[in-house]
Amino acid sequence: MLSTLLQQHQAAFGPVLPVDLNGADVCRLDFSATNPSLATADLRDSTSFEQVVQAMLTAQNARIGVGGYLENRIIYRRSPGLFGDPALPARSLHLGVDVWLPAETLVLAPLAATVHSLADNASFGDYGPTVILQHELEGTTFYTLYGHLGRREYDNLRKGQKLEKGAAFATVGPYPENGDWPPHLHFQVMADMQGRSGDFPGVALPSEQKQWAALCPDPNLILQSRWL
Repeated sequence: MLSTLLQQHQAAFGPVLPVDLNGADVCRLDFSATNPSLATADLRDSTSFEQVVQAMLTAQNARIGVGGYLENRIIYRRSPGLFGDPALPARSLHLGVDVWLPAETLVLAPLAATVHSLADNASFGDYGPTVILQHELEGTTFYTLYGHLGRREYDNLRKGQKLEKGAAFATVGPYPENGDWPPHLHFQVMADMQGRSGDFPGVALPSEQKQWAALCPDPNLILQSRWL
């Protein structure tokens, strides 16, 4: 399994962001229905949503928030049309890790890579500018996805471009260009792209957790944050 391979080679990975995700100024953020601060928040308004995020960080004396892998989240109700038919069970199980930090923070390649595909998924609540990198490790191909990026650096990338480990290839985007979210990086690992290009589901049905977790292993095997 890809998760076993990533765990065996954790020393091979560089940082995804030029910040210490093990620092005392990092905390875990909860976006599930158990968080009372989300109950009355206007999450469709990105300015209000960002104020909620900042309040959560301030309450924990932190400036960077992390979390989300396999978290059953309430926040996708802000864009129900994107995450499923309102008459059916909603996709709410998050398949990546989110790192909430300032826009324009650099995004780095954790391993040598080829740009697999690019897309500006510009619908409200979507990824916004998105980059998918392809990696090889011990003869195994896998992919990493970077969502909610800034358009300036994204526009300079091209499919098939080679990136060295540690190369800064993107930045965290501001809203509304990042899909209209408070600034953060969505980081996800995929064992197989399933024929997709420039996009990949980042949220799944909770009832399908087992199959999606096998396809999208824990991104913290690369991030290696003690808070996750």
